[in-house]
Amino acid sequence: SLCWRHTRLNALFSSPLGRNFYYITILRDPVSRYLSEWRHVQRGATWKASLHVCDGRSPTTEELPSCYTGDDWSGCSLQEFMDCPYNLANNRQVRMLSDLSLVGCYNLSVMPEEQRNKVLLDSAKENLKRMAFFGLTEFQRKTQYLFEKTFNMNFISPFTQYNSTRASSVEIDKQTQQRIEALNFLDMELYDYAKDLFLQRYQYMRQKEHQEARRKRQEQRKILRAKQAHLREQGENSSSTDYTGNVERWRR
Repeated sequence: SLCWRHTRLNALFSSPLGRNFYYITILRDPVSRYLSEWRHVQRGATWKASLHVCDGRSPTTEELPSCYTGDDWSGCSLQEFMDCPYNLANNRQVRMLSDLSLVGCYNLSVMPEEQRNKVLLDSAKENLKRMAFFGLTEFQRKTQYLFEKTFNMNFISPFTQYNSTRASSVEIDKQTQQRIEALNFLDMELYDYAKDLFLQRYQYMRQKEHQEARRKRQEQRKILRAKQAHLREQGENSSSTDYTGNVERWRR
């Protein structure tokens, strides 16, 4: 499945069985992703099973306080969701793609916030760049094309671009939009970087495909010309042989 992975290892490694494994992921527009997670949490979803292990241990409650009391945060308003300073929905994509050990995991006292943010963003960009493949939800067909070309395999049906989602059904004003963007400013920058890199990879793969198709056409024309030349030569030899045979008969 296409899922989030921590990328503390190289984008490619081999198992003891000799199989190759690749880290891949799908990125989403940060505002849409944030709203989608809020709706998910609002319906009662939690991440209690997630241990958030970093450098061999889970964060303490002081390092990672909870945004709610009780079993879940169901029914929370968008305002409540945005107001929690410990909400892991903020900049989730950068955090999931970066090496948290570089900044002391969830211990915010290790370095200044500005430095921490830069390290996390740089790490996320580097890990994304090293991935064999990543896609963007807003470019479903291009994502499918890149996946198929990267791994030399084809899906049985085309990806569908769904523009109507739970997140898209949420109507927010401009001020709320800006607030969400501010809360996810690292994800916003990562997504801009990802979109540019994604389209570069797509264009490169298309150019490569066109070059290969042109090379095959040239090779086919070369083979066809060789066959035609061979047939002409056979025809000329046949005509010469027939004429020589007739001359011999005429002399008799």
